[in-house]
Amino acid sequence: MVNKAIVLALVAFCESIVAFPSIGHDFGHNPHSHPKKRINGILPGFDAAAQKIDVSGAHAFLPPGHSDLRGPSQFVEATNSVFGMGLDLATFLSTYGAVMDGDLTSWSIGGAPGTNLLPGLLSPSGGISNSHNKYETDGSPTRGDLYEYGNDYLVQLSQFKALYAKQANVDNDSANYDLDILNAFRAERIAQSKLNNPYFFSAPVSGIAVQPAAYTFIYRFMANKSAEYPEGILNKEVLKSFFAITGEGNDMTYTPGYERIPQNWYKRAIGDEYTIPFYATDLNLAALQYPQFLEVGGNTGTVNSFMGVDLSNLTEGVFNAENLLEGNNLACFGFQAAIQFTPDLLKGLVGDLTGAVNQLVGALGDTLNVLDCPKLESIDDSQLKQFPGYTKLKADGSY
Repeated sequence: MVNKAIVLALVAFCESIVAFPSIGHDFGHNPHSHPKKRINGILPGFDAAAQKIDVSGAHAFLPPGHSDLRGPSQFVEATNSVFGMGLDLATFLSTYGAVMDGDLTSWSIGGAPGTNLLPGLLSPSGGISNSHNKYETDGSPTRGDLYEYGNDYLVQLSQFKALYAKQANVDNDSANYDLDILNAFRAERIAQSKLNNPYFFSAPVSGIAVQPAAYTFIYRFMANKSAEYPEGILNKEVLKSFFAITGEGNDMTYTPGYERIPQNWYKRAIGDEYTIPFYATDLNLAALQYPQFLEVGGNTGTVNSFMGVDLSNLTEGVFNAENLLEGNNLACFGFQAAIQFTPDLLKGLVGDLTGAVNQLVGALGDTLNVLDCPKLESIDDSQLKQFPGYTKLKADGSY
């Protein structure tokens, strides 16, 4: 049961938030070349006893029952101990989920976390699976765009197969879905969404700060670590296990609810947790290779009609196209935009908007100071009202 709940939590975040690139810095184009230097300059070690995740006994996978309601429990502790997510990142993500898609203190995947609404919560939550462009976003790796498929939480097998095919010419033991592959796939998925989804929208929060996590987290957390490859190898069988996929080729099948940690799987090294500053570095490296990842904007009601907005006008001059990749500005923009958009996103859902904002500010702790962020005082969303992907979602109550 624990195995199942924690995997669902991670996969939900990988697709919603709810993360890209070695660009030659980790493995280059040889999937099994030994990384000479980590992003922070230190190659992580490997301790088999400490890093192996037990999937037996109380932690064994149990198939979902007809009436099961499963979701992440103790998210911060679990993602840290099972996957090596930094406490700073886990705290922010869990708080953001609780504020945006839960009952302000907890959250679930497909619906409200409980039956009793907390004081200050005016409407029931739909969970992070029903949080389009708050957590979940267009252009996910394996989940479809909401207005293209009618749901945003089921694996679209065609998309998984497209990712899987990136290693079509290598066997399982030689395959590695590393950040170079995931970056390139992200660029393809964004282009695909622009071409097929008339309401495609890349929001300041979900598009810039959240959607990247859907890709980066796949490698950073799912790759199987070893003494030979301390950064990890994400081969075909491990990838399929985490996404509840079985079979090959035309016989490939997706079974919702069967996402699971594979046998003989080893997490990130102790002391090498994936923190917000680490994530900020990944954000910059990805955008340097693919500048389109910095776009805020959307289609205007027809397919392939994407228009971007001026970041300087959006942020009242704090951020612009020239300074967004300076220092940690890209991560700073994403995290601060989450705070600035909170009152608007929760209007009509939460009575105590100030309290909700304060929860997010508290969850970031000293992170914004550590990142040395320029202070974003407000966001002018008037430019976003030209995009039906923004106005429609707000009218639907989903954004």
